[in-house]
Amino acid sequence: MQLITVVLFSAVVLSIAYRVYGRVLSRWLNLRPDVATPAVEMRDEVDFVPIDAKFLMGQHFSAIAAAGPIVGPILAGITFGWLPALIWILVGSIFIGGVHDMTSLVASIRHKARSIAEVVREHMTRRSYVLFLMFVWLALVYIIVAFTDVTARSFVGAQVLENGETITGGGIASSSLMYLILPLIMGCLLRYTKMGVGLATAIFLPLVGVSIVVGQWIPFDVGHIFGMDEAQALRVWNVSLLVYCVIASVMPMWLLLQPRGHLGGYFLYIALAAGMLGVIFGGKEIAYPAFRGWSVTAADGSTLTLFPLMFIMIACGACSGFHSIIASGTTSKQLRTEPDARVIGYGAMLLEAMVAVVSLCCVMMLTPDTGLLAGKTPPPNYIYAQGIGSFMQVIGVPAAFGVSFGLMAFTTFVYDTLDVCTRLGRYILQELFGWTGSLGRWVSTAITAGVPAIFLIWQPNSEKPAWRIFWDLFGASNQLLAALTLLGVTVWLAKTMRARWVWFAVGLPCAFMYVMSMWALFRICWPLLESIKAFAVSLAEGQPIWEGASGNPVPWVSMILIALGLLMLAEALRVFKGGWTPPHPSDSKVAATA
Repeated sequence: MQLITVVLFSAVVLSIAYRVYGRVLSRWLNLRPDVATPAVEMRDEVDFVPIDAKFLMGQHFSAIAAAGPIVGPILAGITFGWLPALIWILVGSIFIGGVHDMTSLVASIRHKARSIAEVVREHMTRRSYVLFLMFVWLALVYIIVAFTDVTARSFVGAQVLENGETITGGGIASSSLMYLILPLIMGCLLRYTKMGVGLATAIFLPLVGVSIVVGQWIPFDVGHIFGMDEAQALRVWNVSLLVYCVIASVMPMWLLLQPRGHLGGYFLYIALAAGMLGVIFGGKEIAYPAFRGWSVTAADGSTLTLFPLMFIMIACGACSGFHSIIASGTTSKQLRTEPDARVIGYGAMLLEAMVAVVSLCCVMMLTPDTGLLAGKTPPPNYIYAQGIGSFMQVIGVPAAFGVSFGLMAFTTFVYDTLDVCTRLGRYILQELFGWTGSLGRWVSTAITAGVPAIFLIWQPNSEKPAWRIFWDLFGASNQLLAALTLLGVTVWLAKTMRARWVWFAVGLPCAFMYVMSMWALFRICWPLLESIKAFAVSLAEGQPIWEGASGNPVPWVSMILIALGLLMLAEALRVFKGGWTPPHPSDSKVAATA
């Protein structure tokens, strides 16, 4: 079977879902074009600015679709086979991820564009609000850890292509540094000259392409320059990326984030288009196994089970709690009309599912004995880059440029995620502790980036790379964040709509994500529980011995996340047990028409 069959089938299924289930959700949520959104009512040309859906779509899509829909599908496809990964991407995005994104966006606009945490505080308890913020901050930390390390690995070593050409990590690093300089220049020109966005795009987008080519000519190889081995160079890049996070998160939005996000959006669309064209005209056959079993033995001897691990390996692309932060943080302040929530919330999630399908295709066309899979830990960034390079060759693009483009695209997507996560982490700490002013901004930013630095500098006694060690924890925390968001939305809708569909459309996805994520977290912390048991037994025998996972922070953090998740659930049950409360005035239009 050819890849085009899978891609066309996925596109048709997602298109039908958008037209059918998207309309059903719009009707259930009573999205009305005659009701003014916060962007219109509170327009200030700074934060609240109504934007046409076709423009807001690109901004929202580039913010949510980072490296997650690339790494997750590739990792799950290699581990369990492409078929279960494809099924979860399609079913998850239609009935869980899309619902999560759309309802969190609607919840925000129905509460004056406030965050989901604020919605939780209003309809649950103050304690729930604090717990939710703490959980979000921890989830953001592990997003930063996972994506920083997987990006840093693009800047070290080298990759030899099938035609004998070599793509150096130092070359990708040079291209990446040039890519970060270009938005700074673009931002200054847009702010201090009369240059328009269209002209700036026409100038700087081709320059990004030039930086991809030039980077391989002038590689910035940290290891060679400073006489370091690959592990030391990797630590330097990890720390350097976190320093970048600190600086970027306190920079004015117009100087770096907005112009870089604008250019990054084009990267995303070009990468998706290249993948689609390569699949359509490449005639490539599926070579990788469709299903590798319910339980798979990893290279390190550990056992990986499809339930629940596949559902946390693939977060973005099927369902991601991170999307609710974006939807309720910035997108809700720019939504022009309520019906646009279907396009932006539901449509963008389904489009991200197509990004995940294209990423999965990069695995599907590999044979199990290919050199890329010979290592103990599959490198998803290189697998993605090889796939995109192969697809771009179909339209006449040289292999070296295509692979470099794929690696740069991957890095670009991650920059978006790292910037946003660090900035949001700063906001949360400032909100929790009341830190204000420049000192509070710098301290909260330093803590948000400093904690990931500890985990990245620390190296456990394991042959796994840091990103792989923390990926399951990132996935589980991200998916539990989605479950907790759906929990808050379920409470809000149940109290205001009082309709049966709430429990099926939102309640069941909430329960599924809660069970999968908690199950995964319990698996992660099980070695710690075993070591605690062994410690208790040895202590009772008078010979205290501490061994096992006690030196690994991942199980400890898993226990903290489990505790926060259980406390949030207990708060929700208390609210339901306490009976119904009258709808808040901000929901009056919903309750009146439900």
